[in-house]
Amino acid sequence: QVQLVESGGGLVQPGGSLRLSCAASGRSFSIYYMGWYRQAPGKQRELVALITPSGSTNYADSVKDRFPISRDNAKNAVYLQMNSLKPEDTAVYYCRAFRAGSDYWGQGTQVTVSS
Repeated sequence: QVQLVESGGGLVQPGGSLRLSCAASGRSFSIYYMGWYRQAPGKQRELVALITPSGSTNYADSVKDRFPISRDNAKNAVYLQMNSLKPEDTAVYYCRAFRAGSDYWGQGTQVTVSS
């Protein structure tokens, strides 16, 4: 069993930055694929960024070069550095841990980009 707790969301002006953190409890964190997803009001949840157990990354086109994802297996944590934020980045951001036969989600953290 893995529990995920996101933090770091908030209100930020356009062009600003935020760093989201996801702390994972449980064992074998390093073998999980870790992802950040977001869901804006009235829209489907979408993948933002993914990092594999080996450290390979994948990004949505809308955030590529702005939102680097990273993981620290020693701290059981994954991060999303959000730079050059835009109003359209406003959403609830969720952390996900998954591998064959297991799939866990955090409760989400709100990110609002507005002047």
